[in-house]
Amino acid sequence: MLSHADVWRGVDRLAEVNGLSPSGLARRAGLDPTTFNKSKRNTRDGRPRWPSTESLAKILDATQTTLGEFVSLVQPGTSVAARATIPCVRLSAAAVSQFDGAGFPQASFERIELSHLDARHLYALEIDRDDYAPVYRNGDTVLISPGVGVRRHDRVALMPKGGELRLGVLQRRTAERLTLMGLKDPEEVSAFAPADVSWLARIVWVSQ
Repeated sequence: MLSHADVWRGVDRLAEVNGLSPSGLARRAGLDPTTFNKSKRNTRDGRPRWPSTESLAKILDATQTTLGEFVSLVQPGTSVAARATIPCVRLSAAAVSQFDGAGFPQASFERIELSHLDARHLYALEIDRDDYAPVYRNGDTVLISPGVGVRRHDRVALMPKGGELRLGVLQRRTAERLTLMGLKDPEEVSAFAPADVSWLARIVWVSQ
């Protein structure tokens, strides 16, 4: 039988293996960020307060965790292996409205697992058309990190305001202009005023 402490231990560990805080886990599941705060785990008079079955179901669904996997997390002394997951966006669905101002997805997308990279500041972009072949082919996945500094000659993703997501090589960046070189053709150069760019993020890895 699971105790009050067991269930809350499971919530904390589920957040940990997904590289999240309890509030981040709640947010991913579409819950109020304070749902799993430690201050809410007991009533004012000290009685135990349990998470609702609905909130548990939502965090299991959001992290693609089975009930059996969750139960294994509540056992005292069990080790916690990080199972990093990141959002995965299809190139054809990458519209400016689906990202925040920093370049992170803010809609609900599929998630994929990583075993060797820090997933806290990454998301995946699935190439599902041939716009960038042969550099990136249909079926490739690139990892984008809005939290990493962008330097000249880095491969980047650029979201123009009111336009489609562009992939390319950062050729030059000044206070007045940002220049992007094409992936397929280095002679294909596009220039953007900073005011016309919603966000710019570095491509840090590709699976081909």
